[in-house]
Amino acid sequence: MLRRALLAAALAAGATVTAVLPAVPAQARACTIDHYCYTTWYSNAAHTTAVGGKYEDCDGDITTWGIRSGYITFTESPC
Repeated sequence: MLRRALLAAALAAGATVTAVLPAVPAQARACTIDHYCYTTWYSNAAHTTAVGGKYEDCDGDITTWGIRSGYITFTESPC
């Protein structure tokens, strides 16, 4: 009986946390070592207007601009 009560409480808490957390924009995947990478975030699914970007060079330096959104492209090339 105690086990059921604890399980029910845990499920209720998990559902509450899930409902309260805001949606997060898509994150760029990690750039592989010895590669340079460019990530672009767009305003819509058609990828017509870029609203943000992230460039990672071969030395590990990172340059970003704009904002992140749910529409993303990622390009990776060896150094």
